[in-house]
Amino acid sequence: MLGFLGGFSIVIIILLFILLTAFVKIIPEGYQGLVVRLGKYQRTILPGVNLVLPFLEVVRKVDIREQVMDIPTQEAITLDNVSCMVDGIVRFQVVNPSVSIFKVQNYINQIRAKSQTALRDIIGSVSLDEVLSQRTAIAEQIKSIVDTAAAAWGVDILAIEIQNIEIPADMKRAMAQQAEAERDRKARSIKADGEKEAAQKLAEASLILSKSPGALELRTLQTLKEISADPSEKIIITMPSNFFKNAGEIVKHVK
Repeated sequence: MLGFLGGFSIVIIILLFILLTAFVKIIPEGYQGLVVRLGKYQRTILPGVNLVLPFLEVVRKVDIREQVMDIPTQEAITLDNVSCMVDGIVRFQVVNPSVSIFKVQNYINQIRAKSQTALRDIIGSVSLDEVLSQRTAIAEQIKSIVDTAAAAWGVDILAIEIQNIEIPADMKRAMAQQAEAERDRKARSIKADGEKEAAQKLAEASLILSKSPGALELRTLQTLKEISADPSEKIIITMPSNFFKNAGEIVKHVK
């Protein structure tokens, strides 16, 4: 009899434990719980230990952490009629779990569809050069459009980033040729500026030397010294700066 009572007590204790645990619902950090009673939303419970009515209330956990979703590769046509393939990512966070779960069907699919549409619309309104050079500004425009729609779904769009932009091969070659031509133009311009500056310096130096014949002789000797430092074989014949002038005078006298 005592053994029976002891076994019965153990069963009662186990049943009480199961019943008590049925009243308790633990929500982990980073989630919120939506309490539904007999099919109707009642309240939102926060992370930690919460009491619910067993068999009458059901708790649905919702992730409220920041999430990342890919924007599938989209074919878009720019304002200047260039077809390109673009993809990206969306960073978002659920801020109103009850709205995102009960007011819209599959909010993740809604965000993805809206992001794809906005991406094509914005790229279609700008040129290819703007798409390539103003990627951040374009992403902000897309974010503004998606964020406005997502607010009605209980979701906050934190950021949208454009990752890859693929353009046709022939367009890549044309852009490479254009970049090469631009680099060549800049190189020629820099070289021309250098030659102009050097010519100005030479003109100034020649003006100074013309006013002082002795300075011209010293410059000639310095040049000869620099040339002689080269170990290669050579023959150097120097003439005074007035050689041809004197030779002309001699020819006149001979005549």
